[in-house]
Amino acid sequence: MTIEQTVVQKLRGLSTDKQRAVLEFVQFLEHKPVVPAPRRRLKGLWADLKIDLSETDLAAARKEMWKNFPRDVEL
Repeated sequence: MTIEQTVVQKLRGLSTDKQRAVLEFVQFLEHKPVVPAPRRRLKGLWADLKIDLSETDLAAARKEMWKNFPRDVEL
């Protein structure tokens, strides 16, 4: 059963007043602006873990991670 079918089935079981409330809520959702969640920096996500990485550490980790990645172009 799809979401639409489930909603319609449950809507039919409601009183007229509750159906009207559902309609008003749907109309509210139609006009509510979609605001994307703010992006969080990775550094901020791990701030409480007391991890201290320098650019040199990150570069070394990237180099290690990508060393066996197949390349189509010779450097």
